Amino acid sequence: MKVKNKKYKVIIDTDPGVDDCYALIFMLNDPSLDVKLITTLGGNLGVETVTRNLLHLLEKFDIKDIPVAKGSPRPLKRLPIDAKFIHQNEGMGAYIPPKKVKGNLLKENAIEAMYRVIKENPGEITPILIGPHTNFAKLLKAHPDVKDLVPRIIYEGGSPYGAPGFPDHISFNMSYDPEAFQIVLDSKIPLVLVPSNMGRRITHLDEKLVYKIKEQNEVGAFIYQMFNGYWEPGFPDKRVATNDICTYMYLTHPKLFKYLTADMTVDTDTAPGKTFAFFHKNGNIKILKSANRKKFIRILMKRLKKFDNFKLK
Repeated sequence: MKVKNKKYKVIIDTDPGVDDCYALIFMLNDPSLDVKLITTLGGNLGVETVTRNLLHLLEKFDIKDIPVAKGSPRPLKRLPIDAKFIHQNEGMGAYIPPKKVKGNLLKENAIEAMYRVIKENPGEITPILIGPHTNFAKLLKAHPDVKDLVPRIIYEGGSPYGAPGFPDHISFNMSYDPEAFQIVLDSKIPLVLVPSNMGRRITHLDEKLVYKIKEQNEVGAFIYQMFNGYWEPGFPDKRVATNDICTYMYLTHPKLFKYLTADMTVDTDTAPGKTFAFFHKNGNIKILKSANRKKFIRILMKRLKKFDNFKLK
């Protein structure tokens, strides 16, 4: 029997980032999501900057009831890198956030906050990881019982190297902290991988659509400000990737996507972050391979239209 008004309980682990911010705008304003916690970590930029970006986003959308915890400032074993080259110096593309924000953080660090929320909701929380895996790896190391309390993880980043239909690509989220991803793999928690290819080549926003978003409403104009400093490099046309938002769309609209099942390994030595997939029907990882682009865009624009009478703070 179909359950009406189903709520998906989630923890969002993020390093905002333009793509993170874009995804968060929709996730935090979707009544089908019950966001129990948002955690931050160093990745696209340093942890202080991305945490500021998250708190500013919550402030602009007048969201006061979702707890936020700050997490890992650096990878487990490596020197931190960043992605300023695409997200710009403040991490929000062409939009410049204020230096200081009013939002409050939990006194708990991200790892302990995650553990508490998962223990309070055993078997019900879906972690959505749209940054590196450092926080979740630390959680598994500190509290190994988590692997039996989480039904699955949905995450963005990676590409099965050498697999037909997938471009050879080492994603930022994997290369930032491959040792953390190895710990997540070793946990054997079922995983759903949204490859970088999905948001860049299948569900991306073309230039015409980006300008349509700009003209839709005040929220669309805000999104456009970020996008205007975030065009995806390496393509002959102007486009914006939707990598992170695909994680959320898979949770709420799984029938939009087709996937293959596999087990994976990650290189932590010669090519850090390079992932390999071994496809078989009993694999522990669902790797998204395609999507219904037309329906994806239609749902996204319908969600944006709901902001037509919304005023940003």
